Amino acid sequence: MGGIALDRRDGVLTITLSRPDRLNAVDGALTEEMLDVLHELMRDTATRVVVLTGAGRGFCSGMDIQGDGGETSSQGRAQRLYQGIARGGEVTARLREIPQPVIAALHGPVAGMGVSWALACDLRVADPTTRFVVPFTNLGLSAGDCGLSWLLPRLVGPARAAEISYLAQRLDVTRAEALGLITELAPEGGDLDAAHALADALLARSPYGLRRTKELLNMSLDVPGLRQQLLAETGIQTLAFFTEDLVEGMSATMEKRPPTFHDR
Repeated sequence: MGGIALDRRDGVLTITLSRPDRLNAVDGALTEEMLDVLHELMRDTATRVVVLTGAGRGFCSGMDIQGDGGETSSQGRAQRLYQGIARGGEVTARLREIPQPVIAALHGPVAGMGVSWALACDLRVADPTTRFVVPFTNLGLSAGDCGLSWLLPRLVGPARAAEISYLAQRLDVTRAEALGLITELAPEGGDLDAAHALADALLARSPYGLRRTKELLNMSLDVPGLRQQLLAETGIQTLAFFTEDLVEGMSATMEKRPPTFHDR
């Protein structure tokens, strides 16, 4: 793989966007590699947590407009751009849909499509160099890009999302944390270590509980009301009572010891 690098250890998969000479700008090859990995994660029970980060000075500088494959593609530019944006949006959707919690380890620029991918993650760890760049209306583009117009209002509220999007604002890490976009602030250069520490904390939790909690949190963003969510919660919670891990979790709590879950 040329656009991303993978590192697996003890139930954690770290995906690194790996085009540091382009500030990890997203081209077609990187997108397809991401989609292949995310597709495999849908049925990967050994991987329990995913960490997404970027190599070099930044997380991701957005879509690589210059590298859209003009000379080598038989498609016209409109078709190439449409496909690139659509496939980038598919990465956003799959980051939400995979059963594993996803932690973004952020530093430097998080721009354009990179903002959507970062916000699609469940948790975000950032170092002080992190800055979110939503440049679209300054460029003559819409800020509806790869899921951004769906994700941002749900994370910061519609009024703040409108302010950020309309004014093409840059958010430094202090404001991003104040808005609730940052889960944890790490020391400079320490975002990946902090993300791995957070991943280790998640590994100590019930695998069933984590998967189903992510599923329910995602459903809650789309269901039309409380009663539909209650139905989904009731089914998932009832099934939990038939797992061996529930017995272990209850026993460990009573015995005042850390639980040892086996995903059974």
